[in-house]
Amino acid sequence: MNRLLLPLSSLLSGVGLLVVGVGLLFSVVGLRGGMADFSGVVLGLVMSAYFVGFVFGTFVCPIIIRRVGHIRAFAAMASLASTMPILHALWVDPWFWGALRFITGICLVGLYIVVESWLNTVAPTQHRGRVFAVYMSVNFVALALGQWLILVGDTLGFVPFVLVSIMFSFALLPITLTPVDEPEPVEAPRLSLRYLYQTSPLGVAGAVGSGLINGAFYGMGAVFAQGVGFSEAGVAAFMAATILGGAIFQWPVGHYSDRHDRRHVLLWVMVLSAVLAVLAFVLARHAEWVVIAIGLLFGGLVFTVYGLSVAHVNDLVDSSRVLEVTGGLLLVHGIGAALGPTLAGIFMDVLQPESLMLYFALVLTLLSLYAVKRIRAAAPVPEAEKFDFVMMGTGSQAVLQLDPRTPVADAKTEEPGAEAPPADLNRP
Repeated sequence: MNRLLLPLSSLLSGVGLLVVGVGLLFSVVGLRGGMADFSGVVLGLVMSAYFVGFVFGTFVCPIIIRRVGHIRAFAAMASLASTMPILHALWVDPWFWGALRFITGICLVGLYIVVESWLNTVAPTQHRGRVFAVYMSVNFVALALGQWLILVGDTLGFVPFVLVSIMFSFALLPITLTPVDEPEPVEAPRLSLRYLYQTSPLGVAGAVGSGLINGAFYGMGAVFAQGVGFSEAGVAAFMAATILGGAIFQWPVGHYSDRHDRRHVLLWVMVLSAVLAVLAFVLARHAEWVVIAIGLLFGGLVFTVYGLSVAHVNDLVDSSRVLEVTGGLLLVHGIGAALGPTLAGIFMDVLQPESLMLYFALVLTLLSLYAVKRIRAAAPVPEAEKFDFVMMGTGSQAVLQLDPRTPVADAKTEEPGAEAPPADLNRP
């Protein structure tokens, strides 16, 4: 393990710098679009374009990587990604920005696929769970740190976009200088919505719902804070606190669910999150730092929804299907994230910026009602059949092979065209 510490550290530090830039770009585009008087719907569509590109890239980028190789694909997508922030600053136009966000989404998922493939190659099999946990933690912390860079320079000016470009460029240095063997090609995900839904309707609903919330938060969270009158420091603090809450609370909430019916834990997480969202809506224009504190708790709960949903579905499938099912849920989550900013933008146009919190509360309430229905429809998963909870974030399908719930041998030997086993329609 010691001889692999340097390449692992290099790859993780490169990913950290890349994600800092991603987090900053989300907030800067939202704030700059708000200052340019983009409507909520228009800004939501611009933000959704990133997630549409991300989902599209999960199918396209593996094909590109197979044709030209990991190194050439990485160089091309890194070069293109680092120019996108500068182009945002040159011309403030929603159609242009939408195209840039779409291209950025494709490039970033391609970079994630390559880097995560290299991480799979470097990480020892017996330590992949530990590496996976560190990787997820680096992502959350880096996203939170990126929010504070909006305080550097003039938000209306060129500086924040330049900082994002610099972060993207600096991220390449530790990654490209790390000696890593060529990894195995990554396949595009196979999505069978019918199989996923038959396996666990609640798990699929949770993945879609968490995408609707997460996409709206990353895309419109800074716009909400700016719209209700937060200072620039308040905007950064709100975004960072909510993201860090997600990193801090996932482990205790997730491991509590290991010892209880995950569906009940998921239900209470969603109910409490909805209550916190309503409270933030009421206080949004009156108590900035109280709303920031609420954001810490809200993020701590709502960011567990995806991980709990994945854990619940994995409890229901054979171990040989864990990689396939988790990849499908990641894609479903991405589809929800692509819709989230636009739907939230409609709310914010009609009911003022603080109604982002009402949007969150509505999605969580609908999910809670569906969870009650599924709890009544089926018995809980027996304790002996449950997997341990694993902290989850969003990335590419490549990193899922580091998930300790995924048997390495099964993941490598499963035939791509194998048919899914019949699902129990009475499962939750």
